Amino acid sequence: MASLKDLRVRIASVKSTQKITKAMQMVAAAKLKRSQEAAEAARPYAERIGGVIANLAAAVQGEGAPLLLRGTGKEDVHLLVVATSERGLCGGFNTQIVRLARERIAALQAAGKTVKILTIGKKGRDQLRRQFASMMIEHVDLSAHRVMTAAPAQGVGARIRALYEAGEFDVATFLYSKFKSVIAQVPEAQQLIPATAPAGAARPDLGGAVYEYEPDETDILDALLPRYIDSQILRGLLENVAGFYAAQMTAMDNATRNAGDLIKKLTLQYNRQRQANITKELIEIISGAEAL
Repeated sequence: MASLKDLRVRIASVKSTQKITKAMQMVAAAKLKRSQEAAEAARPYAERIGGVIANLAAAVQGEGAPLLLRGTGKEDVHLLVVATSERGLCGGFNTQIVRLARERIAALQAAGKTVKILTIGKKGRDQLRRQFASMMIEHVDLSAHRVMTAAPAQGVGARIRALYEAGEFDVATFLYSKFKSVIAQVPEAQQLIPATAPAGAARPDLGGAVYEYEPDETDILDALLPRYIDSQILRGLLENVAGFYAAQMTAMDNATRNAGDLIKKLTLQYNRQRQANITKELIEIISGAEAL
């Protein structure tokens, strides 16, 4: 049985931990609001440009289509771009994304495809390299970016396009976690190359009119497709940031509550043991007095 001193030290330690988890919860809650607003603000643009791409792509077919749209004509080599957070203490947020990546890798390998992995975020890299180190070709470190902006997304997009133009893969898929609510973040997979509009993306309503483009659709797509890929990556990264802070806030709230429960349990144990010691001393004093 632990001594009274050990129990006092343990209670003080748990109280210190509780202060840290409470502070982290408050910081995550403050950052969540801004991150959620940024993620929600990025959605209309990403959906709108997806609709524009879908509308233009319908008029461009065959070899005349841009390479980013028509693809290589094969689906032998797949690049998975797995985006997770740079930090932990966020419950199962990163694990859910990695689980989706593992499932996608297993399905592709079962179909006889070659898989390559590009990771964004240290936590996903650390989990995936335990099992798929030989497939990992590159890692993007975004820890220096305190606030997610378009610049890192454009850097990732440029790197992916460079690998594609070098013939490193045929299909690129972006895996991230979509922010639904404070308690719900859903891992999703978005195909980047060949470019496809997101599911449910609405095409612009032309009102039955027939448009002639100047320059033609192919030239417009050549200019828009890189921007479209960058916008989808930026959207995914912003969704990830919002999801991370939501998961961290929830995890730290649970940790704070658990610490409070443990403090109550230890305090009760301390008081009972202290009372038992006092009772034992009284009995010894009374017994000694009676012996005299």
